[in-house]
Amino acid sequence: MKDVIQQPCLREQFYLRERRSVPAAREFVRAVLADWGLGTRTDDVLLCVSELATNALVHGVPPGRGYRLRLLRYEDGLLRVEVHDSGGGQPGVREPDGESGRGLVLVAALADKWGVGERDPGKIVWCEFGQW
Repeated sequence: MKDVIQQPCLREQFYLRERRSVPAAREFVRAVLADWGLGTRTDDVLLCVSELATNALVHGVPPGRGYRLRLLRYEDGLLRVEVHDSGGGQPGVREPDGESGRGLVLVAALADKWGVGERDPGKIVWCEFGQW
């Protein structure tokens, strides 16, 4: 018996390096989740999208560039959120200092899994939600 490879439903959007891109990303995700009939963890997903998009904007997108937000829904119910940027560096959870440093702490607490993948140039920061 051959392994069956799941083909996810994919929605994606590209955003320029602008402050208004974070609320636009949230609204895009809200609409996609509603279209897909996913609603029980919407607030968690939206908060994680806000944090990943903000991190991309602040740390991962050079001037004049942008980032790509991808949502993948698999047949088994898994939702994967990916933010692709062209910046260097390896993000990680760290102790918050004053006004910043809480983003990935929140993502790690709310998502079932998260991580960083390679991209040339840049990186993919992702998180997954498995229970709907």
